[in-house]
Amino acid sequence: MKIKKATLHIQIADALREMIMIGELKNGDKINENDLCASMGISKTPLREALRVLSAENLISLVPNHGAFVTKPTTEEIKEMFAVMSVLEGVCARAAAEKMTPVDFARLEKLHAKLEENFERRDQEEYIRINNQYHSLVQEIAGNRTLNQIVAGLRKKILLYRFQSLNLPERFECSIREHRDLLEAFRQRHHTRAEALMREHLQNQSQALGTLAEQSKADS
Repeated sequence: MKIKKATLHIQIADALREMIMIGELKNGDKINENDLCASMGISKTPLREALRVLSAENLISLVPNHGAFVTKPTTEEIKEMFAVMSVLEGVCARAAAEKMTPVDFARLEKLHAKLEENFERRDQEEYIRINNQYHSLVQEIAGNRTLNQIVAGLRKKILLYRFQSLNLPERFECSIREHRDLLEAFRQRHHTRAEALMREHLQNQSQALGTLAEQSKADS
């Protein structure tokens, strides 16, 4: 995969997040800078800038004289991120429902249709990619620039864990049902229900991750 030069380290960070999300890079893996530079067609300078970005997100651990290793926040830290995000995305959903125009809703409905298509195909990776676009659009419609800056940064951190939450049996089905309810709330411009449903959607993802973590401990 070749990377364009514009905002290079940001693009590299996005590519590495996706590699972690789909399991190409796993917890504890050492980052092979030479291999990544060769495969992406980049130099080590922007790669190391990207690694510093991911280090700030607790996805990469930079160990002096040893290199960079894939890591992840503790279960409690992930839970805290989702708790904050549920409140912020709830505010976005409320504002979006209040401000939504017919054109806005048509864009949202189109993305929801893609969610349904990927759910039917059981394509979790593409489902999460479209899901991220859906939540970003809600945020855009909300139109609060300060809120946008805060939510956008946190969304990148939790994208990986949204993907992992679908590994819990029946979570995929629950997710699409929650999106259907959310779309109906937006259709009716019911701002209080949209806020409540969005918060519940994020909280359910967090609970799914907690259950997976408990199962992993029991199996080890």
